[in-house]
Amino acid sequence: MLEVETPPPASDNRWFNWTRFSHNMLRAIEKSILSHLRLPYRGMFVDIGPCVGEADKVWTITMNNDSKRVPIVMLHGLGAGVALWVLNLDEIARQRPVYAIDILGFGRSSRPKFADDAMIAEKQLVKSIDEWRKEVGLKEMIVMGHSMGGFLATSYALSYPDRVKHLILADPWGFPEKPPETENGRKLPLWAQAILKASKPLNPLWILRFFGPLGSWLVGKTRPDILRKFSGAVTNEDDIPNYIHQCNAQNPTGEGAFHTMMKDFGWAKNPMINRIQDMKSTVPITFLYGEKSWVDNSPGETIRQLRQQGYVKVHSIKGAGHHVYADDAKTFNELVNEACRTCDEDYLALVRQDEPNKSSDN
Repeated sequence: MLEVETPPPASDNRWFNWTRFSHNMLRAIEKSILSHLRLPYRGMFVDIGPCVGEADKVWTITMNNDSKRVPIVMLHGLGAGVALWVLNLDEIARQRPVYAIDILGFGRSSRPKFADDAMIAEKQLVKSIDEWRKEVGLKEMIVMGHSMGGFLATSYALSYPDRVKHLILADPWGFPEKPPETENGRKLPLWAQAILKASKPLNPLWILRFFGPLGSWLVGKTRPDILRKFSGAVTNEDDIPNYIHQCNAQNPTGEGAFHTMMKDFGWAKNPMINRIQDMKSTVPITFLYGEKSWVDNSPGETIRQLRQQGYVKVHSIKGAGHHVYADDAKTFNELVNEACRTCDEDYLALVRQDEPNKSSDN
């Protein structure tokens, strides 16, 4: 069932009054950011029923639904939402249908309470993605996830491999084992070390809510690098920090699920490197790492070597950090479209047609 622009209710008015969270404000900021898109989009709440909570809804934006090509579903990272794909949506949607969702527990989606067990919470999030897929009516899809979204995209492909035509992982979180030498966080940048120390007993973004109505100011002061990534595309310089604040000033149930799944901020309790060998070899995988990211990119190459019978490509985008989709959006979009084309029958037909010509040339 699809519902257009019907926001879920708040659950604790006193808390939201302090944090200055507002469904209307989040909606307005998101629309302001997405107004910079050149192609039209549609926003809707997809009702997935009692998936984790009593009546869960997943906020979704769609583009180019008339295309017959394999659609791509985009899963954001921790603390983000659909609007942060603003640098990517146009170029990817020119080629195929695009669906970007606020993962359950994040952004404008419902905020149910997740389990306190890491694997159960992970499975709940994965189930919510598949319930969303059923409601939207997708039989097969390309699944792309950034950071935490990459972890969930991989878990989804492990559980539902026949639904995934290609798995695209943008600087994915939660793949390597936590090595002993990083117990003190020495390999992480200073801001990540601070989050790591603070997040052991608390949700990672607790400080943003602690600052209440000053949360957007805190985002701007502590992460000016994120703001700079969007400065050429988003004209209102306050939109990005306000959006991040509004996404995270709510009841942090999705963030709580992430906290349950993590061993420390940089690592998962159930790392994917130990599980991905169970994925069907029929699922193609493309890794897109940022050359300067704090995320360990060695699992990509390890997985390429382990999956000799499957399609695995590993790219490192020069000069990009963890937010690889925004640091070099042009290269990122080109590589995403290149990976997606491997699913298109018209593209594959051209490749097959060209193969005899290449053979004769040799």
